[in-house]
Amino acid sequence: MKAAEKELIYDLLKKASGAATGYTRENFLGETNFRDDEIPQSASVSSVQIPIEANSAQDFAAAESAQNLGTTLDSIANKISACQNCILAKTRKNVVPGEGVPNPAVLVIGEGPGADEDAQGRPFVGKAGQLLDKMLAAINLNRTKNCFIANIVKCRPPMNRDPSPEECAACSSFLQAQIHVLKPKMILAVGRIALQKLLDTSIGITKMHGKILDYNGIPFMATFHPSALLRDESYKRPAWEDLKIFRAKLLELCPNYES
Repeated sequence: MKAAEKELIYDLLKKASGAATGYTRENFLGETNFRDDEIPQSASVSSVQIPIEANSAQDFAAAESAQNLGTTLDSIANKISACQNCILAKTRKNVVPGEGVPNPAVLVIGEGPGADEDAQGRPFVGKAGQLLDKMLAAINLNRTKNCFIANIVKCRPPMNRDPSPEECAACSSFLQAQIHVLKPKMILAVGRIALQKLLDTSIGITKMHGKILDYNGIPFMATFHPSALLRDESYKRPAWEDLKIFRAKLLELCPNYES
């Protein structure tokens, strides 16, 4: 199958998923040593040009209207729980909608649930999740205080394989709905899958990490997945440098996020 044909199928699946879930594009748009050493005091949006799927003002207006009509995190989670739109519904133990605070300073987006997350129905609770909590704490972020944590897909891919384009498409409308309800000040994508799916790019994480970009008007950064740090300690230093840049930008946008 040619690349263009795959892309056409992906778009059709994404639209079908949106129609089935009620969240269409028209309706919504190891351990490491992280130290609190010197933090940059400013960070600017990168001039790097990459393909980002833009949403129109009408999309955002529709999202506002839908939210005002009663769309909540709970209603989104209920739709995720009932979802049967891809094969992951047949193998999951629990859906993992996400968790955190409403109107967070930061929305953290990972790839998908692993075995521990599938068992508990909560995101990032295994070894990688414990490291993620340490990484966030190093810049005064916490899922119970000022963060919300979600994933590209809401059900575990068997054997922790990469989610397929069809599986990502099945969950896309749920994530978009969460973004519009949460209205985070910034988005932190952890890992290659989150980066590439959110920005619709094939550029790898090693080239894009640590850059402040724009995601539909929301400052966005990608960094290495904590599981990568557990596998290879050489990623610890660049991940920490990424977090310092991220914190500096967040302080510009939300000076009191740490209080």
